[in-house]
Amino acid sequence: MSEDVVRYERRGPVAVVTMNRPDYRNAQNSAMTYALDDAFARAVNDAEVKVIVLAGEGKHFSAGHDIGTPGRDVDQSFDRRAVLWWDHTDRAGGDQRFARESEVYLGMCRRWREIPKPMIASVQGACIAGGLMLAWVCDLIVAADDAFFADPVVRMGIPGVEYFAHPWVLGPRAAKEVLFTGERFTVQQAKEWGMITRIVPRAELEQRTLELAEKIGAMPQFGLALAKKAVNQAEDLMGLRSGMDSVFGLHHLAHAHNAETSEDSLGGQSARSMRDANKGA
Repeated sequence: MSEDVVRYERRGPVAVVTMNRPDYRNAQNSAMTYALDDAFARAVNDAEVKVIVLAGEGKHFSAGHDIGTPGRDVDQSFDRRAVLWWDHTDRAGGDQRFARESEVYLGMCRRWREIPKPMIASVQGACIAGGLMLAWVCDLIVAADDAFFADPVVRMGIPGVEYFAHPWVLGPRAAKEVLFTGERFTVQQAKEWGMITRIVPRAELEQRTLELAEKIGAMPQFGLALAKKAVNQAEDLMGLRSGMDSVFGLHHLAHAHNAETSEDSLGGQSARSMRDANKGA
């Protein structure tokens, strides 16, 4: 596990996994994806760990997928774990995009959602697009009062991020508003829509998250695992998994359309252009 991009710490029964690219607002490249997976596996395999906390170093939880930092590693091969598919690096076009995103985006998020230990996202500042995916795979979200959220990828002509949980996490109407406008929504809105469970002062985020984790950690481990599985199965019966499968196809149709009609598969958008379009929203 690369400790440059992810830190792992045990605090009693709680494993704290911290994304550590603060200079890039914890933008998620593949190196971070696999470092997170290493850390989560370590926590699952440690019988003393009862709860996992996912945090982000610095001012922001995560600005989403890395689409423009010096550490962008889309052309690199990694040891695939989430899906049984071929390597993307020697492929082209939709074949390449589908192979990579099946693994590092949708596949990894589904893998993490099934972790048998409760996971709490501890969110401050920006939680944008791919950052939502990281928070949404967690069972609970504790957010600081300075947190804000957005999935602005419709601006790219893409119907939402790969882990398409929007209607289940936000409800259909709020999901449509978030996607149709691309605007930021506040921590208060996120609480009202049921996406997060607690809002706390920024200065108390770490302490309050750990207090909740320790309270959960006092419960029987197997009971927690079964309770988590029960709720996840109920969500899947409500169409979560099959819905994601169907939208993943639309996501890649959008990439292919962009590649044919604009300068690239992102519709000519960059991290800077997306950020600037959303300033003041």
